[in-house]
Amino acid sequence: MVARKNLQVKNKKGELIYEGDLRSNIEELELRDAVLEGLNLQGSHLDDADLTGANLRGADLYWAALFRADFTGADLEGAQLQGADLKKANFTGANLRKANLGRDNLGGSTQLQGAILAGAILEGANLEGAEYSAETIFPQNFDPAKAKMLMRK
Repeated sequence: MVARKNLQVKNKKGELIYEGDLRSNIEELELRDAVLEGLNLQGSHLDDADLTGANLRGADLYWAALFRADFTGADLEGAQLQGADLKKANFTGANLRKANLGRDNLGGSTQLQGAILAGAILEGANLEGAEYSAETIFPQNFDPAKAKMLMRK
């Protein structure tokens, strides 16, 4: 478990871009190119956050609120996203290999209604039980039914 008090987030150049508690209600936070690899961010409130190009490999975002977050080009390989609110999030070109977007421990669904997954790498990702809508944009040739996803409004 990572301590939250005075958490320092640096970008890929090693520059400090945020200091504080990422589990608090932080909206519209700019974390472009942030290195958050392996961090426990369970339940974080990062609606509208800019995580463009961020390294979130193996990060724990279980039940995180990430409504309209921008993950363009981010690396989420092996990340835990069960039960996360990812409605209208942008995953254009993001790496979601082996990420878990399946059901949470209580059987709740990850919310992907209106999300943009165009060009995202979904190889080996668990999407079983994740919810999507007619507005969700998937990578070319991706079949949500084969991934056992659920269509919701």
